[in-house]
Amino acid sequence: MDSIIPILKKIQTASYTLSMLRDDQKQKILESLAQLIEENEAAILKENERDVVKMDDEDPKKDRLILTSSRIKELVHGTRSVAALPDPTGHVISSSTLENGLKVEKTTCSLGVVGVIYESRPNVTIDVAALCIRSGNACVLRGGSDAYHSNQILVQLIHKALKENGVDEEAIQLLPTDREFVKEMLEADQYIDIIIPRGSQTLIDFVRDNAKVPTIETGAGVCHTFVSNTANLEKAKDIVVNAKVSRPSVCNALDTILVEKSVAKEFLPMITGPLKDHHVEIFADEISYEVLKQKQYDYLNLAEESDFGREFLDFKCSIKTVDNMDEALDHIRKYSSKHSEAIVSEDPEVCERFLNAVDAAAVYTNASTRFTDGGVFGLGAEIGISTQKLHARGPFALEKLTTEKWIVRGDGQIRV
Repeated sequence: MDSIIPILKKIQTASYTLSMLRDDQKQKILESLAQLIEENEAAILKENERDVVKMDDEDPKKDRLILTSSRIKELVHGTRSVAALPDPTGHVISSSTLENGLKVEKTTCSLGVVGVIYESRPNVTIDVAALCIRSGNACVLRGGSDAYHSNQILVQLIHKALKENGVDEEAIQLLPTDREFVKEMLEADQYIDIIIPRGSQTLIDFVRDNAKVPTIETGAGVCHTFVSNTANLEKAKDIVVNAKVSRPSVCNALDTILVEKSVAKEFLPMITGPLKDHHVEIFADEISYEVLKQKQYDYLNLAEESDFGREFLDFKCSIKTVDNMDEALDHIRKYSSKHSEAIVSEDPEVCERFLNAVDAAAVYTNASTRFTDGGVFGLGAEIGISTQKLHARGPFALEKLTTEKWIVRGDGQIRV
């Protein structure tokens, strides 16, 4: 293949048909897809294993690549949850009649063709397809070579669901993994309406720097949890440990613990046991290093400047002690990727100040940052977590896969 333009032309043509589907037709496609995923679980797991065996066990992306029976059930549940959500298109946002008799409506409509570039996460294939079908958008998927076989079988099931419901299979397409086609995709502003990169900061930077198509950034998360001197330390321990070890390879996992100096000597020894159980490597500033050294923590390093503002995506984190909340806020402003930030405090005024002062897509009090997720927030699924402010912020899900259209009904009016 010399060019992906012929594929993109077919997708664009199919997008017009998809945007005209009724609510019940889109729901039926997604129910068909959910059923096909259920029925083909064994085949999906077999193809996924072909990808998994090729990846190094030490690669932090491996956890994101793996599909299990429970994760497939989550895909089925997520697909049905998206189907159950209200159709985001065709809503009248505002309506008025002008003095000259023109009837003016502002309505919601599909974006058109959505392009998504992602790495070793085959679940994204189903999440994106389900959200795009529900919102009447065609989509062009460019998954990573690491998940080649997994993505292939999932797209085959998507095509089967479309075909069973009389919809052009070209509406959802998986591009070849050849890298030379990525730049062609980024420059295809005649055929793609928006591109969403989901993955590493390197991927996001490349897309932002090279795209002619409008982009929305998702994926990179440098997440902090600030343990205030007003915190319930037992609660703080559970929150910090969960945010770090429950699934470290995802973007809402904790990267840096900020702890107020006045409670550092009491709090840090509390987390050594559970973090040690998971072999979490710690990069600690001088104060926290001395505390953890006295506790003989096995996986301890003295932090360097580069260890702050670092997305670890692994069983690793950094620790920074701060004099007060102002210093914690300054640290977050300097190093945060504006994804998810948390404070642990029993003082309502301190919590409210943190919520108002931190500039991030999701800000928490007394809870783990691991909750930042479209499915958890009741959105069915997500394409990713947007860390920018336009056109979407936070979990980028169904409602944000639409734009606005002005519909004007007249009866011969002309402008003079």
